[in-house]
Amino acid sequence: MGDRDFRSIVENALDSIGKELEIDIDSADIQTIHLHEVVHCLRRSYYDRIDPQEIQRRGFNELLSGLLRKLQYGSDPKEFAIDDIKLKGQVDMLIDDSIFLFRGATNELENPHANDVLYLNACMWIYDKPDGIIVYITGDRKETTFSISRNKKMFEEVIRRVRVLNDLLKEQKTPIIEPSTECSECQYYERCFMKKKNTKQLDLAEMLGFGNKKD
Repeated sequence: MGDRDFRSIVENALDSIGKELEIDIDSADIQTIHLHEVVHCLRRSYYDRIDPQEIQRRGFNELLSGLLRKLQYGSDPKEFAIDDIKLKGQVDMLIDDSIFLFRGATNELENPHANDVLYLNACMWIYDKPDGIIVYITGDRKETTFSISRNKKMFEEVIRRVRVLNDLLKEQKTPIIEPSTECSECQYYERCFMKKKNTKQLDLAEMLGFGNKKD
């Protein structure tokens, strides 16, 4: 089996598993907003509903959270009412009064990612639990754990973003760009920024006319 064929099989397997583990979102139901939609870029979440484009998965580490939700410790999705909007969230693991999120990481982290903190904090309010823990696991199985306490102001920011996304979906208005380190890997990069171009390496000596000269 050639290297190219092998890589194609792996990529297809990742895509198939990823689709099975994806949170099911009804694009037409704009009165139900899913938590992961508002802790990430709102523009990306908007495009996912209005004009979706396939995302390329890079490894099984990205599927960690979805796989854990399928196990016996995974919790059922839960809703939080915001006027006539329902905010829907789901944690990876729920043990007694503690909520756990598991995330893949390329290396050991000194601090948790901001969007993961927003997600975990919101889940603590949605599930009415006092303790939250984020566990990052690298490809070589190294773990980094962070514990946080509930923060009301942080949850109020999530609620504000829920209302903003709901309004923009109603009005069919594209959200503003929210630049972040995730932009370069986003499938909608070219909709927000310039198109990526293939650059050709130039030989400076040849450009100046010295490339074919002999002594």
